[in-house]
Amino acid sequence: MQEIELKFLVPEARLKGLMRQAKVKSSQTTQMAAHYYDTPDQQLAQAGIGLRIRKEGDTWVQTIKAGGDGLAARLEHNATLDPEHVQAMLANNALMPDLSIYKDTAIAPALASFKLKKLTKNLTQLYITDVERTTRLLVEDNDEGADNQLEMAYDYGEIVHGNDDALRDRIQEIEFELVSGDIDFLFTTAKVWCKRYKLCLSTITKAERGGLLITGQAHNPAVTAATQLSHIDNHTSMPAFVRAAVHHCLLHMLPNSSAIVSGRYDNAHVLQLAIGITRLHAALQAFASFSDEINPDWSPILEQTQALLSDYQHLTHLASTVEPHLQQYGAPAIEWAADIDAMKVRPMDAVCANDFQLTLLELIAFAMSDPALEPHADKSAKDALTAVLLKQQKAFLQAEERLQHKIHPCLDGAESEESATDDTKKNGGAQDTQESQQALLALNQQVTTLYHVHEFAAPFLKKGHKKKKVKKKLKRQRKHLLKAKQALSHYDDAMRYGQHYQQKSATETPALFGAGWFAATLKTQYKPLQKRLAKVKKSLISI
Repeated sequence: MQEIELKFLVPEARLKGLMRQAKVKSSQTTQMAAHYYDTPDQQLAQAGIGLRIRKEGDTWVQTIKAGGDGLAARLEHNATLDPEHVQAMLANNALMPDLSIYKDTAIAPALASFKLKKLTKNLTQLYITDVERTTRLLVEDNDEGADNQLEMAYDYGEIVHGNDDALRDRIQEIEFELVSGDIDFLFTTAKVWCKRYKLCLSTITKAERGGLLITGQAHNPAVTAATQLSHIDNHTSMPAFVRAAVHHCLLHMLPNSSAIVSGRYDNAHVLQLAIGITRLHAALQAFASFSDEINPDWSPILEQTQALLSDYQHLTHLASTVEPHLQQYGAPAIEWAADIDAMKVRPMDAVCANDFQLTLLELIAFAMSDPALEPHADKSAKDALTAVLLKQQKAFLQAEERLQHKIHPCLDGAESEESATDDTKKNGGAQDTQESQQALLALNQQVTTLYHVHEFAAPFLKKGHKKKKVKKKLKRQRKHLLKAKQALSHYDDAMRYGQHYQQKSATETPALFGAGWFAATLKTQYKPLQKRLAKVKKSLISI
């Protein structure tokens, strides 16, 4: 069967209030000890499969979880075991799962790549969990007779290494699982609890955490974006397409945001989450007309979070990479640790922010909702994508033209500092620089959006044109867009780093070396950037 559930981490400050709602007269508390199995090299975990035997009160249950949509749904199979057989295995210290029970079940395809007899021989207990679970049934009061029910389960306990019980990891999380009825009830209820107790979404399973414990890793690696959308074809409707795009972006974002809210992350998670948000925002903006269910309030929250993450990522990258690089060329050492410590909003603060967490919940609900209920359900995404692509091309041309009018002359060496008039220096220089930066940012965003439109539409663009010339031109345009996007990103980075060093020079004069370095970098990068943009302009086509 398929389970649909949402899991959250519980902040310590909100735990007492949450427990008052969890432990009511109708709730039940069960002590559960679970034994998790895999091969020594974790072949099941690598295939996204979790296998356990758990004692739930007086009952022993074997459970396997696999597949799913990566958001809130997973395949799950539970089998109650013969207590006498379990006790016999325990007496011999040989408690092991029976894989033969999955032969004719919905879980069988997930195990198809394994030779079950060989897999069974290689299975070993890697870790156990010792958890006190408090459950409560939540039933919706409604006048329509719908049987909407959820099980709320609060887990508190530990994951323990199978061979060294001194190695432990704490568990403190709450889950909401749809028992029956409409999935909307799951999201509506989860939003209420999330808002009230400042809960944070987590896609990291107990099995994943156990795997980290036995390998001694601090966190999972950051997740990068998949290459292109899946499960779409020429018959995909507009509402279905935009849901596929949002789903695609969430698969990139959620593992990274989950690592950050857990406090176990590195700068790669911050970077990848920021990239994921950028991709999602581009999709929501470009395909806004594809669905009436897109909430316009999502975009500003996503933009704010992305900006906070990028500010942190840029400063930490400056300290860890840029500063040592400059010192190799004789730059005086500049200390940035205090600047990083002084940042008011850290990645964990930005991602744990209730507005962002609620937005993630709404986006998951949107991605899992039925596109067939929308007014545009009979309209093909393939036809609409052509119009979107042409619209984004036009917007790129406008943004590029604005940059040409606003870019400060000194950036391309067309006007030296000596030839600029005093009036320009005193009155217009700062304003020109600010306007050019704004124009550059707008162009950067537009090139990024146009590139991601290509990225999302790639399955259609590859198949949608019989003429080989058009296909080649589209492929060439994507290549030039990628190079222009990279060039703009490098240019924007140089501008940001130069600003950091310039501001630092107000209190530390040696920072002027870095400010001068990046001022020179901007001049050298400007003409190559212009060439990249010209190639994009030349590659634009009518479809």
